[in-house]
Amino acid sequence: MIISASRRTDIPAFYARWFINRVRAGFCTVPNPFNPRQVSRVSLQPEAVEVIVFWTRNPVPLLPYLDELDARGLRYYFQYTVLGNPRALDPRCPPLPQALTTFRRLAERVGPQKVIWRYDPIVLTPHTDVAFHLATFARIAQALRGATRRVVISLVDRYPPAERRLARVGYPLMDERLPPGEWERLICTLAETATRNDMEIVSCAEERDLSPYGVRPGKCVDDAYIRQVFGIEVTHRKDPHQRKACGCVISKDIGAYDTCCFGCVYCYATRNFEQAGRRYAAHDPDAPSLVGWCDIPSSPEEPSGAG
Repeated sequence: MIISASRRTDIPAFYARWFINRVRAGFCTVPNPFNPRQVSRVSLQPEAVEVIVFWTRNPVPLLPYLDELDARGLRYYFQYTVLGNPRALDPRCPPLPQALTTFRRLAERVGPQKVIWRYDPIVLTPHTDVAFHLATFARIAQALRGATRRVVISLVDRYPPAERRLARVGYPLMDERLPPGEWERLICTLAETATRNDMEIVSCAEERDLSPYGVRPGKCVDDAYIRQVFGIEVTHRKDPHQRKACGCVISKDIGAYDTCCFGCVYCYATRNFEQAGRRYAAHDPDAPSLVGWCDIPSSPEEPSGAG
């Protein structure tokens, strides 16, 4: 089983203590996000976990526990987002210089092949236009050269709540109103910059075909990458619970929506920032579930409660 920790929230940044407590306990519980009364028990025993995929914008709180994860024989890699957006878009994320320093520190600790840079999503607005992203991407790529082998890109998806938040802070989306040729110039130049800095560039759940511009479709939970890095075979089946354009193989996500406190304006996983703050304040790091106490099924992957 592959563990996703997590597409729904930033576990390394906000819930590292809870995560290591659950590793020590050997399991966690995960309420169904669409039916909270339905709860699954997920084993975190090393013999049950093939790989853990961490998604984060700040892994610092998790770093003290990496030695323990290694000692337990748990394999893992990081999907690490570094964007350099204006604070209006990313009000509480680590400043870019700090993020770059942490990224390199993490890569030195676990190896550059286990830290994937995400320049994702690309938010095109009048204030963060093509020129902005080309300059920012080049700056970050140069700073991370040698610290990663892969970079993931995608254009921001048009989720109505996120669009409204962007408009309210004065950053309305504009990718559909770009001048002719600008979109192609953006993708081609990003690909050239990545190659120049010894990085493979792939896309994430991008419905548009970027391969003519040098960007092949990628997988964030990637069976081929796992085989290359860890030398093990995992499932090759596409995850049916992800978007059609997503190529990820099946994994079990142990996070919860509306629990991340970074407040990224374009975020799709946090629909209510106030609720996220309340859930974080009420969080119990000793609870079996990230969002609290609930009935514990008696065996792994066995749901409890109403279905």
